[in-house]
Formats: sequence, structure tokens, C-alpha cells
Amino acid sequence: MRAANLTCRRGTSLQGLVSRYRQGYLPRARSFATPTFDNSNPRIPPYLKLAKNYDKVKEVLGKGTALTLAEKILYSHLDNAEESLLTNTNGGRNVRGTANLKLMPDRVAMQDASAQMALLQFMTCNLPSTAIPASIHCDHLIVGEHGAKSDLESGIKMNQEVFDFLESAAKKYGIEFWPPGAGIIHQSVLENYAAPGLMMLGTDSHTPNAGGLSTIAIGVGGADAVEALVGAPWELKAPRVLGVELKGKLSGWASPKDIILNLAGQLTVRGGTGFIIEYFGPGVETLSCTGMATVCNMGAEVGATTSIFPFNSAHVRYLEATHRHDVAAEAKKFSEIVQLKADAGAKYDEIITIDLSQLEPHINGPFTPDLSTPLSQFKQTVQEQNWPDKLSAGLIGSCTNSSYEDMTRCEGMVREAMEAGLKPASDFYITPGSDQIRETLRRDGPLDTFKEAGGTVLSNACGPCIGQWKRQDGVEKGTSNAILTSYNRNFRGRNDGNPDTMNFLASPEIVTAMAFAGTTTFNPMTDSLPTPSGKEFRFTPPSGLEIPTKPFEVAREEFRVLTQAPDPSVSVAISPSSERLALLEPFEPFPASDLTGLRVLVKVTGKCTTDTISAAGPWLKYKGHLPNISANTLNTAINAETGEVNVAYDLDGSQHTIPELGKRWREAGRPWLVVAEHNYGEGSAREHAALQPRYLGARIVLCKSFARIHETNLKKQGVVPLTFADEADYDRIGAGDEVSTVGLYEMLRNGGKGEVALKVKSAKTGEELLVGTRHAVSKDQAGFILAGSALNLLSTR
Repeated sequence: MRAANLTCRRGTSLQGLVSRYRQGYLPRARSFATPTFDNSNPRIPPYLKLAKNYDKVKEVLGKGTALTLAEKILYSHLDNAEESLLTNTNGGRNVRGTANLKLMPDRVAMQDASAQMALLQFMTCNLPSTAIPASIHCDHLIVGEHGAKSDLESGIKMNQEVFDFLESAAKKYGIEFWPPGAGIIHQSVLENYAAPGLMMLGTDSHTPNAGGLSTIAIGVGGADAVEALVGAPWELKAPRVLGVELKGKLSGWASPKDIILNLAGQLTVRGGTGFIIEYFGPGVETLSCTGMATVCNMGAEVGATTSIFPFNSAHVRYLEATHRHDVAAEAKKFSEIVQLKADAGAKYDEIITIDLSQLEPHINGPFTPDLSTPLSQFKQTVQEQNWPDKLSAGLIGSCTNSSYEDMTRCEGMVREAMEAGLKPASDFYITPGSDQIRETLRRDGPLDTFKEAGGTVLSNACGPCIGQWKRQDGVEKGTSNAILTSYNRNFRGRNDGNPDTMNFLASPEIVTAMAFAGTTTFNPMTDSLPTPSGKEFRFTPPSGLEIPTKPFEVAREEFRVLTQAPDPSVSVAISPSSERLALLEPFEPFPASDLTGLRVLVKVTGKCTTDTISAAGPWLKYKGHLPNISANTLNTAINAETGEVNVAYDLDGSQHTIPELGKRWREAGRPWLVVAEHNYGEGSAREHAALQPRYLGARIVLCKSFARIHETNLKKQGVVPLTFADEADYDRIGAGDEVSTVGLYEMLRNGGKGEVALKVKSAKTGEELLVGTRHAVSKDQAGFILAGSALNLLSTR
């Protein structure tokens, strides 16, 4: 571990802040108390409270303790700094990776697909309102097909029941409601809620996007969100901190997206697990706020808890351009107290250095976001791997790359190519991240340029990025084809349901260039295109505007947020006969003994992402109906023993789909477990990947390693996540084997202390073996599992 050689200004004391506040140094009309729904502006973080908390943290750890930025913000949100930082940490010397932090987030954001289950869980707590500010964003249920207007109309018609439910719940509990078409959750959060020093949770894995505005933003499942919504402390194993030092300055075709594409190749999809990624160094000062957000957004693809950049002038410019001068002013004052960057001498657990001046564009994929190839080597790699040369479609935008800077850089390229007589050779789709972005692009011209070129401008929604894409090019399922996107995730079958569609991730500039070329082997840095006049055309390196010359346009009236105080007279709209929404029944508590008679439902091989466990696309319509959506559980998982997809065998040898067998065993009262390989639950934050197996009777998931969010989600739903002590034992267990736990009940009763083993009896040979396991169950999590779920416990408080 090396110390980062960082410098920072000497901070002032909390006492000084309070003194100046009393003297009028801060606006007297501004309350620094924790925001409530009646506050004049609940979008300003509770800076005075956080400063007091930080002062307590320094007292507990020692005034001379140097902290990283991530630690400063996290620890300032502790419910009890002394308890969290000094329990089993060698007097605060070993907090990272050891302490169980009990945190009080400032805000929760929920997208429409995950908000359904989160709100259904919150409703069982019988509270009149949320304890902290929250928002709902309707962005996941709109299918991209023909264009914004018709797609939005179709989406609203198809999902009216869900939108009515979400809006009625928002009115009842005082939650801000962003209607369909308003924007993608992460872009809307960046434009409206993210603020330096804030801590928020979001029911989506790409919530860390807000780290681009110096916010600690963590993706969680719905049960985690409910903890925060009811005002209970939210628990997190203290992350280690990975420092990424940025030197130099981007130039030419390199973009902020290439920073994270390159880093993903270095770290792999598991390399960031248990870490917060914190960026520092002189290169940070050369990036825009939205560029930083792009980098933080894709930190989810390496398994990081979140990512964050230090507060600087780019953040002030962005806050002011998005009509938040008051937030910018208060953030600057707060940063005088709690320097919103790492302290001099702060130590990172690991450090990676990236020289932006030497960075070239990268393309990542297919089928995994960490297969990273420099653009200069991509043509050769395409040919060597026999990947498709033809590009079927280029898609830019999404929550990762839909900023004004991204779009103006691409618009300059499109205009330049059109002036040379060129049109995109591949289908070209553009997704604005919010109506604020769309209206600003309309005002300043880029939107018309994209349309004139023949591009299809989709609704301000997730669309193809999450599988909500009805392709119009005749590519049928099973046909190998290539698409290039500026998205963040590219698992097999994710975008269009076709497992043979290869999605290559790149910057929007590279996607745009290749869309004009129509081929995956085109390199805009070196290659030219023939024009109708016979001349050769070559793109010039793209350039754009960090923020518009005038402040951003406000969204159209029909897409503005609906804000209201809690209204207990509102009835939440759920039809008893609904096929899309169903009230939740509590899960049964853990038995007062070890588990016996479990059977292995299926042994899975290869990637088992949350897309694998609970597919999105057409299944999104059942996100609020647990029995119905459980019919897709593990339906793209590969059976390790037969190589078949979505096939499992009952004890009598009969063949079933995996969810069919799970349902059959549930009805027979036979509990079961899944056996899997590394990084089980990689990908999105969707808690349905934990809820569905639990509903069907799963009590344990045994694998080689877990993705962070999914492991937590399993515990919250009463499923015990265990990892092999010896990974070779994976090969000794098979489907149908009978399993009993040894020491599990005692471990849970002892608040997570103790070892757990599994006694396994082979279904084929009758041979018995004892399999050692590891777990990361905390005291609170043990309580959740014993109660049957976190919700069962919360609803009794």
C-alpha cells in the first residue's frame, strides 16, 4: 500500500463555520437542519449536520488522521461514529474491510421497474411518509422502436397501470414523481439531486453516476432502500479505497468513457468488489462534471461499491448551468470545513495511474464489459476472432453518455460528414438522457442535425440499453450480428433478446464514426470514407461544449417533476385482479434448527448475472408481481452437468425448465439451493434476482464468489449466501444432491459469528462429504435471515 502524495488547503474548524453562520457569513434564511418535505429546498444536503458529524469522526479517529474523500463523506453519515468505527477495528486502525458501517443516507432514488417492489415493501411498514427525501423516475418501461413520440405514447398506454400505482404511492407518501418521458434516473439525479458531500442510495446499479458530482451514491436493492426510507440505519461493510491517479489531459479522439473502458480491462468485472474507486491527480481538473459522471457510472461494471471525484470548479459550473446556484454556494462553504478531496497523506489500499495524454480510445466486448481492446488493435482483433465486420446499428446516449458535451461532440461529427455528402451506413439511434437535455439540444440545433442525418431520436428513457428495444432491421433471434453502443453493459442477449447480438461498448464519438462507416473495422483516427463526389472523407477529432453557452432549458411542462406533501387520503392504485401488481405476503421465518433435506435445484456454470437470474426485456412488465415474474428465474442459466440452457431434472429424472422445477419443489414443500461459480449476481441491482428464488423455495446460494449488491439482496430476503472454502468442492456437488447445514443456525443466533459447513449426500452414489464454506453475515443480517427477511423485521419496529 502506498501513500498518495496529495495536497490540500488547511481546513477551518466547525466552530468557525458556526461562528460565521451566526454572524451572517452564510445566508440567514437557509436552514442547515436535515431536510424535510416542508423544507424550502430539500435538495441542499444537510451541511451543518454533516460538518458536526465529521468533527465527531475526527475526534473518534484522532484529529491527525488523514482520510480519503470517500471516507470523509461516508463517515460523516454514520449514525453512531464511535460504534461503527471502533467496534472490532483495533481502535479505529483497521476500519476498511472490517467495520460494519451503519449509515444514514440523505436521499433515495428509485427507477420505475425496481420502485414497484420497493414501494410494495415500504407499504407493509404502515408509515405515513418516507423519513428522508425520495424520488421515483419512470424510465425503464418505454420500448425503443420508431421514435420518441410514438414510443412514449405506446409505453404509457401499455404501462398505465404501473405508472398510476407509482404516482399514487408518490402522492400518498410525499415522494417526488418524474413521469414517463422525463428522463433516465441517473441523468435526472445528476441534474437535480446530486450534490457535493451528499450520500444517497438508488435502486439501480448505475446509481454511482452521481459520483461525478462528488456524491457518494450507491446502488442497492429495494429492501435496502426501504431501510433508508423508514429512517433505519443502512449497513455497509466499510469499503477499501482504490485510488486512480489521473495525469495529463485527454486529446484527439480520447474521451472520459475511455478512462473507464481502459480501467475495466485492467480490473476485470470482479476487480473493484469491496472497493470505492476514488479519482485524484492533476488530470481530474481537465474533465467536465458530466465526463466524471460517465466514468463513475461504469464503475459498476468492475464491481465497485461506488466511485467518486473530488469537488472542483467543473462541479460549480455544472450546478450553476443546471439552475442550482444555491447548492453550488453552500457546497463551496461546506468544502471549507470538510475539504472535499483526500487529505494530504491519505493512504489508498491500491493505486492505479492513468496518463490521459497517452490514452487512446477503447472498445469493450462482446458479452462482457471488461474485454477491452485499444482502437488501434480492434480491426485485427475482429478479424482474428471472426467477429462480424458489418455493423448493424450504432446507438448513442443512455444514462452513461447523454450529456450536452457528448451530444455536441457527436453533432459536430455528423454535421461534418453530412457536408461531405455522407449519411450513416448503419441504423443510428440517439437517446437523450432527460427532457432538459433534449430541449437544450432542440434549442441549440443538435437534435435537428441528428434527425436530418436520418438518425432515430428515441424517448428520454433507458430503451435499448436495458433490453427495451424492438429492432426494425429484420435481424432475427439466433443471427450473429454486431452493434456498437455508448452504453455501460453488454451481457449476452441484454439489448434485444438475441444471444448472438454482439454489443461492443465505446464512446459516443467512436460509435458515431463507425455508424457512418457501417463496419466494425473502421478506425476514424487513421481511415477515410469514400464520398458521393469521389473524394475521400476523414473525420477531424471531435470537439464540443462542456455546458451550453446559456443555462440548460427547463423540461417541458408535462415532463416536470410532481412534488407534493404526503397525503394520507390517497389510495394506492392496485387492482385485486392485476397481472402486474400484487401485494406481498411475508416470507416464513428461519426454522429453529439447522436446515435439513435441501436439494440442489441446479448447478450453474459460467457467468450468472442478475440478467441470468431475472431477465429484463419483456419481463419488466411483471416487476410488481412476484408470482408472475418468478416464472423467468434462472431461465438463461447454463446447466453445468449437461450444458443445456434453462434445463433442470427432478429426482425422478423428468426434465423441466429451471423455474418450473423450482415451482414444483415449492409446491411440494422441498427447499433447495443453487450451486454456481464466480461473481454470482454480477450486473444490475435488481432485487428480483433474490426475491424470485426465495419465493420459489431457495434457502441457500453456494458459489465461488458473489457480486456485492446481490449478496446483500439475498440476505435481505432471507437467503443465506455461502462461498466455497475450497473451490474444488464445486466439482464434488451435483444437481439433486441432498444437503444439510452444520452450524448455520448457531451462527445466525450468535449474530453472524461462527463457521458453517454443508453435509452433502450424492444423489447418484449416496456418498457423503462435508463441504466447508465461508460467509459474510453481520449481526443485523443474521437478524434479517432469522426473521425470514429484512422486511419482516422492519415491519415490526
